[in-house]
Amino acid sequence: MLAISPSSLLTITKSSPCNIFSIANPNFRKIRSSSTLREAEVDEREPKSSSPAVDFPAIKSAKRVVLVRHGQSTWNAEGRIQGSSNFSVLTTKGESQAETSRQMLLDDSFDVCFTSPLARSKRTAEIIWGNRKEPMIPDFDLREIDLYSFQGLLKHEGKEKFGTAFRQWQLDAPNFVIDGHYPVRELWTRARSSWDSILNHQSKSVLVVAHNAVNQALVATAIGLGTEYFRVLLQSNCGVSVLDFIPRAEDKSPHICLNRLNQTPNSPIAAGSSAGRKASKRIILVCHGSSMNIEEANVSLPGNQPMSMLGIIQSQKTAELLLDLKVNTVVSCPGKASMETAQIISKVQEAADCLGADCVPRYVDVKEMNRVDVETMLCQSKQDGAVNSILSPNMLSLLWDQTEKVWQVLLDELSDPSEVVVAVGHPILHIALITHCLNLSKDWIGSFHLDEGSISVIDFPDGPSGRGVVRCINYTAHLGRWSIPITMPTMDEDEFY
Repeated sequence: MLAISPSSLLTITKSSPCNIFSIANPNFRKIRSSSTLREAEVDEREPKSSSPAVDFPAIKSAKRVVLVRHGQSTWNAEGRIQGSSNFSVLTTKGESQAETSRQMLLDDSFDVCFTSPLARSKRTAEIIWGNRKEPMIPDFDLREIDLYSFQGLLKHEGKEKFGTAFRQWQLDAPNFVIDGHYPVRELWTRARSSWDSILNHQSKSVLVVAHNAVNQALVATAIGLGTEYFRVLLQSNCGVSVLDFIPRAEDKSPHICLNRLNQTPNSPIAAGSSAGRKASKRIILVCHGSSMNIEEANVSLPGNQPMSMLGIIQSQKTAELLLDLKVNTVVSCPGKASMETAQIISKVQEAADCLGADCVPRYVDVKEMNRVDVETMLCQSKQDGAVNSILSPNMLSLLWDQTEKVWQVLLDELSDPSEVVVAVGHPILHIALITHCLNLSKDWIGSFHLDEGSISVIDFPDGPSGRGVVRCINYTAHLGRWSIPITMPTMDEDEFY
């Protein structure tokens, strides 16, 4: 078994492998830094949710469901509370966003399209569906959240007219009451009902076009999350999310995996709000680029190969995307592909002035996670009899314990002066970190999927001590022709990790 010391989690690296030296903090090996990391402190949190609790109709074959939120509407642009009202329509920008989503999904052979009957979603669906011959199916349960007396008000009007109730809607939405109703609780019930209709339909590839809140509820109820996760899994205008449903034996509820969350027409790192609030702190999880196979790499340790040419291109594309942000810190796994990706990001950041991004010198701390070696864990798992890229139970427990400490160290690093921390690693590592962020147990690790070269973005509107808001998971649009298409065939069950 891989031995990992709890007191040795990170090291700090330099673009060049030279000049490695020690620093006082035993958690790190410094390669280049303008600051040191603080020791991870014990964090008293609520108990993690123990396991996903979902019970859906059994399916006979794998099914992929692609969720799309409607494009910008007139009431979105005005800052008006829409709810399930039907008085707003797509703006010119909204039509353009829908066309971008259509191009994104152009090659997909959808069997059916379910859509909200509200005009803004119906028009978005019409644009994306294009000239496909199959009719769209309106589903009243897919309408946006019912907000009753709030609907039609500008946000400042809602605050002035309803006071305490409006504040509860902002700060404690699951328990928010209006006109004798609990809108978020009702929404979760509707979303669960919609899944019955979608899964009972005889189709393998399904498009669903709806709204912000209801798409959040669809994602959450699919993987077993409750109303407390409202506003945690973002859905931007025309953002695309993908869920895979894999049949299980004996007519059991299918295995469900969130393959992608909120792939947006615009860059996910562009300025914007998270759940209606400005996020001043951000962690970006970067999966290393594709690696060579063992024969190409000429290495004896399976799983620790350097990047292939494809991987180098993917990492360069990621580095270019991150130029829109000033990255303070890059923390990397010790694997070769991860370290190569981290160095590419740091070099591009420091060449920002030459590349025309800005004229302010950038300096990046590159730090290495010490002994949290996913590649070695995968190698050990294969020796334990695990198949493909799935960790054995022993290695999964080890990964879980170590990544919990890593997540706390990343939060510590996000404290002043850092505003953006980039963590580079193997997809399995980042899946575990996302699960920790959502305060879930290791039972949820199989509920998420990440591709090599992808990024996932977590915002902290209330700072690193507050709750993380997931802006996107498994975003790959920046890779262009070198990305794994959203519309790739549904995965087999043993490929989820």
